[in-house]
Amino acid sequence: MLAATVRVTRDLDAAEEAVQDAYVQALTRWQRDGVPAKPGAWLTTVARRTALNVIRRQRTLQAKLPLLLMDADDGGSSGSEGPIPDDRLRLIFTCCHPALAQEAQVALTLRLVCGVSTPDIAHAFLVAEPTLAARITRAKKKIASARIPYSVPSASDLPVRIDAVLTVIHLLYATGHTAHSGENLVRDELTGRALDLARMLRPLLPSEPETAGLLALLLVHQARRATRTDADGRLLRLEEQDRSRWDRTLIAEADRLVVGALRSGPPGRFALQAAIAALHAQAPSYAETDWPQILTLYDELLRRWPSPVVALNRAVAVSMVDGPGPALAVVTALEDDGRLAGYRYLPATKADLLLRLGRHAEAAQAYRAALALSDNAAEQEFLQDRLSRTPPS
Repeated sequence: MLAATVRVTRDLDAAEEAVQDAYVQALTRWQRDGVPAKPGAWLTTVARRTALNVIRRQRTLQAKLPLLLMDADDGGSSGSEGPIPDDRLRLIFTCCHPALAQEAQVALTLRLVCGVSTPDIAHAFLVAEPTLAARITRAKKKIASARIPYSVPSASDLPVRIDAVLTVIHLLYATGHTAHSGENLVRDELTGRALDLARMLRPLLPSEPETAGLLALLLVHQARRATRTDADGRLLRLEEQDRSRWDRTLIAEADRLVVGALRSGPPGRFALQAAIAALHAQAPSYAETDWPQILTLYDELLRRWPSPVVALNRAVAVSMVDGPGPALAVVTALEDDGRLAGYRYLPATKADLLLRLGRHAEAAQAYRAALALSDNAAEQEFLQDRLSRTPPS
């Protein structure tokens, strides 16, 4: 709906208001008259008519009227428009405008196009919620003041925007893969949406290795989906998961994509992450995981993408190759750095390393710190269980 309406308004705020008004009308009219046969088409038509009224009041009806021509039965989709086949993917490319800073592009798109909440986006960016909300507001103001056009980019312009688009899809999946808050570990509606977008993106830019890398990464994660929790919803660590239940078809598809991406030239951050995930998935058992190769890949990933989150994940591989002592030194340095303050996986990783070193009192303290930062019920239960199993000092 937003994608169809913003093509009319060329203004995100006006399009959002029109879409919200359509929902308000539906609440009243559907209760009275029943749900229409094609709810999506009904809502989109109402939203676009509302946008038309706004344009009329602004005395620009004649200029905008051609944009409103659509078949009410098509639900707002216009797959023949330009090189991008899907309305949502089209709007993601449109919002990822190079005139905006990339973090602003990604945050704005996740909020407006993908429906991710501001707290969840703030968590993904490791910033405070007010900071993230202000960033989105500034981006929208810049779009309006600089008169940045909301037009679908041409095929030749897609590569300039691809990194931001890949980041949007990756963070959308990550937000659903491990929900920041709530009762359930996974939000299937977000992971499913992200995987669909990644699949559509692959044939759109078949020569771009990172589109293959992202799709492979999501496929490997999706292959383990059914084994990440037990029948009671309890979180299971990688070593506890039943590998016989992993989807080998998805893993094989991901492996082919990884091989192709790595052969295409110097690997990007998504191809490297996919290669790491694929090594985990291909190991017959947790004990047979090729940790030295995983550490080598993390070294390259950290060189190409010097993120503190990557450094923290690399510390786990360091612990499996060199032991928990050197890994703890890495985690302590990240703690002192401060960029991961408030990131619950930092104290959780530290607790596991301290536990392996026999420093039980410090491990318990770190588990409590991780618990205080987690709002997800499945993670809280897992951390509480780890804390209760920590031997007294």
